[in-house]
Amino acid sequence: MFLCQLLNFFFVASKKEDDSKYDLSLYKRGDLLEVPRTLFTHFGIYLGDNRVAHLIPDIMPVISKNKSAIATMVTNNRLLLGVLAKVASIRVDSVADFAYGSEILINHMDKVCKQRPLDGDEVARRAEKLLGSVTYSLLWYNCEHFVMYCRYGIAISYQTYQFCTTVRKIVFSRLSAYLTALGGLGTSLYLGCVMPLTLLPTLLISFTIWMAA
Repeated sequence: MFLCQLLNFFFVASKKEDDSKYDLSLYKRGDLLEVPRTLFTHFGIYLGDNRVAHLIPDIMPVISKNKSAIATMVTNNRLLLGVLAKVASIRVDSVADFAYGSEILINHMDKVCKQRPLDGDEVARRAEKLLGSVTYSLLWYNCEHFVMYCRYGIAISYQTYQFCTTVRKIVFSRLSAYLTALGGLGTSLYLGCVMPLTLLPTLLISFTIWMAA
């Protein structure tokens, strides 16, 4: 019993320290908050009163029905497993839980997006209407799609665009065409003969990649 009380004391103390790290007077209702997290940038909408609405992948609802456990801060492990399982929720957390120890950028997307931001109250209301479980997609519906829709009325993701552009450059490069052709030829030689069923797809894929490069 004493150990539980001691752990709870340290948790509360740590929580207060995390909360004090962020100056809430800097944020206005409807602000778009942005933090680096793991392999990507995470986004949320400030609702006021130390509350941030954000779309975050989370495996916990799949493996537990304990509402208090689900409501705790989503760790990176829970987040990454949620990405793989494609399960997420648009939930409300404190600024500290949302930021996960990172520095926060405010309305940085205003400099990137050509669309003018909506009124702050309208932005927050849109976020509040969307709270709940959602199907997650790394490319088609992630945290950036959510905040862009709320603040600008367009559900787009610059991270997704940059990722797809990079993949396209890699896949449709001439080097990729060479490697595909060599890989197919090597497989045919390893099998002892050049099989038409092996060679034809290899040449076709290589030709397609080459023409698209």
